[in-house]
Amino acid sequence: MLSIKSFLLLLKESFRDLLPIVLVILFFQLAIIQSIPAGWMATSIGLAIVGVGLAVFLLGLEVAIFPVGENLASDFAHKGSTFWILIFAFLIGFGTTIAEPALYVIAQKAAAISSGRIDADVLRGVVAFSVGFAIVLGAWRIITGHPIQYYIIAGYILVVATTAFAPHEIVGLAYDLGGVTTSTVTVPLVAALGIGLASTIKGRNPVLDGFGLIAFASLTPMIFVQVYGIFVYQFMEVTTVVEVIAAPEVQAVVDHSLYGMFMGLVGVIKDVVPILAIIVFFQYVVLKKPIANLKNVLIGFGLVIIGLYAFILGLEMGLFSLGETMAYQLTRGDSHFIIYAFGFAIGFATTMAEPSLTAIAKKAKEISDGKINDFALRIFVAFGVAFGIALGSFRIVDGGQIVYYIIAGYLLVIALTVIAPKYIIGIAYDSGGVTTSTITVPLVAALGLGLATNIEGRDPLVDGFGLIAFASLFPMITVMLYGVISAKLGLKGEHEKEEEHIFELRQAIEDANDMGLATVNVDGIGHRHSMELSFSAVYIIVPKEKREHALRVAHDAGALGVTVTKAHGMGLENADNFYNRLEEESTDVKLMFLMPTKMVDNVVRRAMTELDIVGEGHGIVYAYPLSHLKGISLKREHL
Repeated sequence: MLSIKSFLLLLKESFRDLLPIVLVILFFQLAIIQSIPAGWMATSIGLAIVGVGLAVFLLGLEVAIFPVGENLASDFAHKGSTFWILIFAFLIGFGTTIAEPALYVIAQKAAAISSGRIDADVLRGVVAFSVGFAIVLGAWRIITGHPIQYYIIAGYILVVATTAFAPHEIVGLAYDLGGVTTSTVTVPLVAALGIGLASTIKGRNPVLDGFGLIAFASLTPMIFVQVYGIFVYQFMEVTTVVEVIAAPEVQAVVDHSLYGMFMGLVGVIKDVVPILAIIVFFQYVVLKKPIANLKNVLIGFGLVIIGLYAFILGLEMGLFSLGETMAYQLTRGDSHFIIYAFGFAIGFATTMAEPSLTAIAKKAKEISDGKINDFALRIFVAFGVAFGIALGSFRIVDGGQIVYYIIAGYLLVIALTVIAPKYIIGIAYDSGGVTTSTITVPLVAALGLGLATNIEGRDPLVDGFGLIAFASLFPMITVMLYGVISAKLGLKGEHEKEEEHIFELRQAIEDANDMGLATVNVDGIGHRHSMELSFSAVYIIVPKEKREHALRVAHDAGALGVTVTKAHGMGLENADNFYNRLEEESTDVKLMFLMPTKMVDNVVRRAMTELDIVGEGHGIVYAYPLSHLKGISLKREHL
């Protein structure tokens, strides 16, 4: 919803998520490295801009990206044109990936350290095509209703098979590229497409079937890039040799002029416009219908652009350079444990601040009716990333082959797939793709290359890549563990809790007419029930002027309803002459309350105390049990 309240809530959550990054950097910089980072003021301002940008970005997603993606998927499904759905899926996957900044950085680095064998533009094309193919395959799975685990397991088998033939120089790079292909804007739109299809197609469940497209987009690049690697290392000749320097590079000063900020904003617009163009084409040319709430959609896309630019600007103002410097300084030290601890801490902190993960977690909570807690999901994902980076760092230091670690991880994923609840499987597979995006990739890549360059006997191309693959693999394991733990604890969604409550209530008051007991109407269920429950009547007789007071006292004590009649009475002082007073006008009222017997004591005690009923003729309260009560209504909480 587009409102100030929504923005302030997102702003609060954004700064809460950035706090772990600040704490990790401060601890390692001051306690371990023991130096005040250069440009700490720029870093502080940059983090503040990141927080604001993230909130604006997420608000834009809620206003534009998610609704548009789900509406398009719904319209395609109603149109019944599988062909156009698949074409749309391919263009979204290809168009958004080819312009992914993180992919551009990794491709350029790979080209530089592969001695000329790998062409950066060709590599980006291969990855973009593989993502387009993945989104098509994922959309086809939703349309046909096939279980996602069959596709994922088959994909893992293909990954392992191609790894057996791929040159070892390409394996780590291929695994990493499976994690960097899902960008900040692509992930929400692709997720909206999957959820929209699953919500519209009869027989599909958005929780069970809607997730999984991102998992496909993370899996297929590993296969395609390894096949590409087999080709280039078989047929391409070495042309140049480039020495990789792990020392921190001097970052370009951010241009704060109006022109510089304008050009930066233009760069972000270039990344978002292809997505908007694809949507407009399919909405107006293929579906031939206008975009619903066009004004809000345009505002939402504007917020996405502004938020994403502010987010990137804030990162450039110190966080990236600080992270690279810290990674370099830590690799120059003597303690390997410090490296693992830094990898774990920075993996956890950056994942908690990842905008794509935040968006997906919120959507998972929404469509699961609260069964999946968005914050708990992000905690488990962040822990998986943290453990993965720490283990990947150990792999580089130890010099082990990445393929053994990855295969062991895949086997664990397959085992958990068998025992995990079905609703968590697709979300778990997707979690591996959304964790390595705008914030995580640069810091993790810098750490991996720094380790591989500074440790004797390690090769940057062979050993430097792979940390992102670890960061993508282990969240799948931890999220499925979250599902298993939730199932063991019996956690349920809000609607499921309500249905269970109503079922238990109906069981408790199911038909007992043969017993001849009370028959009540239960508000909220709409049915009358006979039930075995003890009821009593409480009478309060007081002077007329105390009627309102008596009603308030009984109501506060839990009385549910009242019948009021006139009454006339006298105390002991008038009892000898009561025959002469029978015809006098009534001066008292009699209040009758019907209630479950367990509530009687409280009502009687409160009436005695607050109405000052002490046996001197100014009032009386009494109760007696009832049987065969008919015609009373109760609220569920009273039962």
